[in-house]
Amino acid sequence: MKITFLGSGTSQGVPVIGCSCEVCQSLDYRDKRLRSSIRVEISGQSIIVDAGPDFRQQMLRENVQRLDAILFTHAHRDHTAGLDDVRAYNFMQGMDMPVFGSQKVLDQLRIEFAYAFDKDSYPGIPRLALNRIDEKVFDVNGVNILPLPVLHLNLPVLGFRFRNFSYITDANFIPEETFELLKGTEVLVLNALQQAPHVSHFNLKEALRMVSIIKPAKTYFTHISHKLGRHADTEKSLPDNVSLAYDGLEISLE
Repeated sequence: MKITFLGSGTSQGVPVIGCSCEVCQSLDYRDKRLRSSIRVEISGQSIIVDAGPDFRQQMLRENVQRLDAILFTHAHRDHTAGLDDVRAYNFMQGMDMPVFGSQKVLDQLRIEFAYAFDKDSYPGIPRLALNRIDEKVFDVNGVNILPLPVLHLNLPVLGFRFRNFSYITDANFIPEETFELLKGTEVLVLNALQQAPHVSHFNLKEALRMVSIIKPAKTYFTHISHKLGRHADTEKSLPDNVSLAYDGLEISLE
């Protein structure tokens, strides 16, 4: 199994438009963050988690030749806005794109991309096969995926577990039931937005506390804003088993 971080930034990305802070002006490539998304290559399948506004750029940068499914964590635009660009895969693969999300996510997609669901379809529109998921294990072409329910303030969000790899973004609360589902996770990806407290995201201190409870062998923080600090500086302050993710980072697991 290989995981590629397509994006590791928060909703505005880094650099932020018009910002002159030291992070946004940094020349370190690790401080250039597109909106959060990952690609999971597992059992011959190419699966994307979230397709935000940078989806097209991410697919081109990583030269993704095949896409078998898209999983959505929740319906915020920084996680869904790039869905129109699956048209390229519709054409190359000759199939509708399987999309997996909660009923709330699927309802929102039908609104945001209403033209894709018109009865009188227009040539070249994205072709989507919507699949409703809840909190039960679901299957994508033989790959079993376990949803990880968390809260983003009062909004239900789904993380996902692939074997011993778990991915959670846009959360500030993990229920006890989800801690149970996370047991045995070898590699954890978790959001750590900034240094100061935030109403709907874990800040760095809170994210580190979650790591101490879950106890994975390795953790990568994602969904990072410019308010977390420069990658190089923040990385030095972290425990040995915790790192900041960055765009293009690849990790491999058995």
